[in-house]
Amino acid sequence: MKNIWAICKKEIKTYFTSPIAYVAITVFLVLVGFFFHSLIWWFNSQSLQMSRNPYYFQQLNINQMVYSPLFHNIGIILLFMIPFLTMRLFAEEKKMKTDELLYTAPISINQVILGKYFASLFVLLVMFLLTGILSIFTFAYGNPELSPILSGYLGLFLMGAAFMAVGIFFSSLTENQIVAAVLTFGTLLLFWVLNWASFSAGGIWKDVLNYASYFQHFDDMTRGILDTTDVVYYLSFSFLGLFLTHTIIQSRRWR
Repeated sequence: MKNIWAICKKEIKTYFTSPIAYVAITVFLVLVGFFFHSLIWWFNSQSLQMSRNPYYFQQLNINQMVYSPLFHNIGIILLFMIPFLTMRLFAEEKKMKTDELLYTAPISINQVILGKYFASLFVLLVMFLLTGILSIFTFAYGNPELSPILSGYLGLFLMGAAFMAVGIFFSSLTENQIVAAVLTFGTLLLFWVLNWASFSAGGIWKDVLNYASYFQHFDDMTRGILDTTDVVYYLSFSFLGLFLTHTIIQSRRWR
């Protein structure tokens, strides 16, 4: 754990002593703030219209009308942001020729990978914590349910962790950061839209495509439904990404 923590601190320092983290966090917060403001404005307009009819007014649910679509929008933003955060983790080491020093140091490959992975998750966690400030206004002036919000954030973090693992894998394949980012984005987008392909599929293929889709597992969490199948899916995807990264680096280390 000591070696993992040392690498993690080094990577966190690299994130925050360069424009990478600040640009990513700023763009992320601006986009999330825009979507949040738009959804709150729409919810308020609907509330004013429905206030004339008590029955329909009672059916308004801020969790379903604001937070659920907000979480989906954040998920789409992550498709673009995470490749930007992970593209340099191993690609830069290869380009600068510092990977040989890293791999010959008295630390294991797993420690190197986990150190970099935890650093990227730290940046992701900071981004989510800052968006939590927006919820202060909804709790101050509204009456949202806490459990669906927490479930949605858990889903975002698990999905983001899976995205990070995919990004680290592609970063380990090449020394070109742009190539790593494009490959990561393309792969994440493919797994996001697999559920669309399931609409035209039938039988067992429909179930396979739905299960493989990021969106399908995330959708339930945004509505406060926490299923162990969804949690296992994201953890398995994260493990697979890190395992493939280990395999690539291990093969390069013994060449």
